[in-house]
Amino acid sequence: MANRQDGLAEALDNEQRHVTWLYGLLDLARERAQAALREVYGRGGGTRQAMVEREALASEQARRLTQLDAVERGLCFGRVDDASGGSVYIGRIGLRDERHEAVLIDWRAPAARPFYVATATDPRGLVRRRHLHLRDRMVVGIDDEVFDLDGMSEGDRRTLVGEAALLAALRRGRTGRMGDVVATIQTEQDRVIRAGLQGALVVQGGPGTGKTVAALHRAAYLLYTHRDTLERRGVLVVGPNAMFLRYIGQVLPSLGETQVVMTTVGEMFPGVRANAADAPDAAVAKGDLRMAEVVARALELRQRAPEGDLVVELDGLRLRVPHAVCVALRDRARAVRLPHNMARKLYVTEMLKELARAEARALEESLHIEELAEVDPELAEPLDLEGDLDELDLELASQRLWDEPPVRRAIDDLWPELTPQRLVGELLSEPETLWSVAPPGLDWRALVRAADAPWTMGDVPLLDEAAELLGEDDSARRAAARRAREEEAGRLLYAGEVLQSTGVAEEGIFARADVLAGRHADDGAELTTADRAAADRSWAYGHVIVDEAQELSAMAWRTVMRRVPAKSLTVVGDIAQTGSAAGARSWGEVLDPYLEGRWRVEHLMVNYRTPVEIMEVAADVLRAFDPGQEPPESVRSGESRPRAVRVPVAGLPALVEEELAEIGEGRVGVVTSDARHAEAARLFPGGDLDAAVAVLTVGQSKGLEFDAVVVVDPAGILAQSPMGGRDLYVAVTRATRRLTVAYEGELPEVLSRLA
Repeated sequence: MANRQDGLAEALDNEQRHVTWLYGLLDLARERAQAALREVYGRGGGTRQAMVEREALASEQARRLTQLDAVERGLCFGRVDDASGGSVYIGRIGLRDERHEAVLIDWRAPAARPFYVATATDPRGLVRRRHLHLRDRMVVGIDDEVFDLDGMSEGDRRTLVGEAALLAALRRGRTGRMGDVVATIQTEQDRVIRAGLQGALVVQGGPGTGKTVAALHRAAYLLYTHRDTLERRGVLVVGPNAMFLRYIGQVLPSLGETQVVMTTVGEMFPGVRANAADAPDAAVAKGDLRMAEVVARALELRQRAPEGDLVVELDGLRLRVPHAVCVALRDRARAVRLPHNMARKLYVTEMLKELARAEARALEESLHIEELAEVDPELAEPLDLEGDLDELDLELASQRLWDEPPVRRAIDDLWPELTPQRLVGELLSEPETLWSVAPPGLDWRALVRAADAPWTMGDVPLLDEAAELLGEDDSARRAAARRAREEEAGRLLYAGEVLQSTGVAEEGIFARADVLAGRHADDGAELTTADRAAADRSWAYGHVIVDEAQELSAMAWRTVMRRVPAKSLTVVGDIAQTGSAAGARSWGEVLDPYLEGRWRVEHLMVNYRTPVEIMEVAADVLRAFDPGQEPPESVRSGESRPRAVRVPVAGLPALVEEELAEIGEGRVGVVTSDARHAEAARLFPGGDLDAAVAVLTVGQSKGLEFDAVVVVDPAGILAQSPMGGRDLYVAVTRATRRLTVAYEGELPEVLSRLA
């Protein structure tokens, strides 16, 4: 025992000296960046070139500082030793010493890969893999995995210590936020992280397999490996709800990456933040791909021709446009295949010309009749006049008529300018319209809602569809863009010269001339790629990650695919956990319409989170409701058997206190049926992710984990939707240590193992 303690003390001392040196290099890099930033800001005014140079350097040095600050916690976490006696240290970023030699390898670099993929059967040339556990800047623990004991020196053998790093991490209490697993990535997760950028990768994994955190590390890896491509277009992460995004929000910044947009489907339409879910029948109807046809037909109804002639009363005159002409104008505007609001410009222009001709005819008729009436009233017959006007007369008359309210009302009634909110809102609140445009078999009655009802998550893909069909009259913007393009070429050339003259690229700081040029295109505040992308519905991302992807409806997938024209995606989910009635039954069902089989699957089959005892309960549920799905295999046993307790909701506080006492440091998740959530939440004020106790519905708990979980009202969970069995499967697999099922009445048969 004494020898082991001596070996541990020696190993800790050796590693502490090296880690302290690495942090010294980090501090030196930070000081240099801060000094450069101070020097840049200390420069005075000067020429336009001097100002652009100052802003370019300031921006890039500030970005470098952000990255250096983000990796402060756990800078170095690993070391590998090879048979030749060489050692390589692995960390969150790469660092070089005074001689510019690499002394810390970025975890994403090819040289770091043996740390993640070496196994006993394929050690990749390693004799040892060492995990370093840091608290602040102190080495507080070491875990060694030996691949070739004979290949190690006597001194190295004397300092072998520790347990498996992954199991040690799992034993630590939850913090209410997902942490990165950069130090404990497993081989199957590494395959996901380092897969190529092109095409779609489906990561199919059951509860606890680490699919979410692997996908987030994949985002960091892709940004590192394909910086030139993705820095310009950005990466989008789509999660199931706002709570999930809050839970994972610290992972990428801790890995040094901040240029990622995170959103939910309910927030993918700018200006709308929809959090409410639809009832199952409405979710199915809104998620049906035929809703694209419904929205298109509803829009066609707004492009009308009058039942007879168009007649506009104006200053005592009756301006008449024949019905056939109105139909021809409508059909001509449709034929140009432009979005509705852009085609409206053509329609308005042509209709104003027809009204100008009608006005000319009405004036000539009026004057003619008045003159004849003075001679002989019987001669006062209307004339069949053409009302011909030259182009200049037509243009001037059209401009004048457009300012007349009766004319505007008449045109707006036939071809209105529409917003997506107006089109979709009016469609869903008009049962007769829904009935007339819905295809056979679509439950249009489930779509009907009050005109002032708040938007739901299922409405957002409909709004996005409407926006595609409507477009906007962007003639003014296009004119401004033409003027901007006249300056762009010179600005881009100038920015490239600035980057060369300032030596930014030589300092290892990522910058491109087009990014710099765009940054100085106007006098507004600087916007990052993520800022600009999040505000632009039509932004085309370089890569999209969809988590809990099995929950997306067909219409939601249509919305996502618009954001990634290159179809470079990471699709993360578990078909067995589909809770939405509109969700996926298979990956082919949702992906083949866009990718035609051009996607591949990585299966994660090892459950690192859920103990065997809890997973046995989950497997019972899965077999009962989805026998075709195979649950993942747990790698560890738990500290206690899961249990069922008959207790009313009012008795939950005492039960939760008992769980808190059992786990010590950590958090308890109370996962309830939708019907009992409000009642349970009132018992635990402030019960969110940062509290010791979080009260959640099953949908809110997706992707989260807790040390202990209390599942409330299992019968209600089973009954609340057609996917209730899968909801219960999700609920019982959120725990890393303890599971308790609280029920009233009878325990559902599927949980009989707990009786």
